[in-house]
Amino acid sequence: MADGPVRNGLPAMHPGELLREDVLPALRRTRAEIARLLGVSRQTLHSILTERTPVTPEMALRLGKLCGKGPELWLALQTKYDLEQLSQTKRSEIDAIPTLLAE
Repeated sequence: MADGPVRNGLPAMHPGELLREDVLPALRRTRAEIARLLGVSRQTLHSILTERTPVTPEMALRLGKLCGKGPELWLALQTKYDLEQLSQTKRSEIDAIPTLLAE
């Protein structure tokens, strides 16, 4: 059994990167228009696009509706990104915790 998650060799992607690099160009709308359609400020959208803030469940609902793919994609990307970041910064603390197995 593997000691960690299965990896494809690529770092986890912040959802803002996907939104910035792939989704927004495909939608062919300005960032201001996307923010308006989402019902958020341009600053809120900008913070996500620059990967300074996470995609919250509420924002995932908004993005899922706008893009037609549901919120699960956005939440899964954020969760994977958060777990990878934390596993790097908290590695020694986590490694010090024993794994207990039920008998």
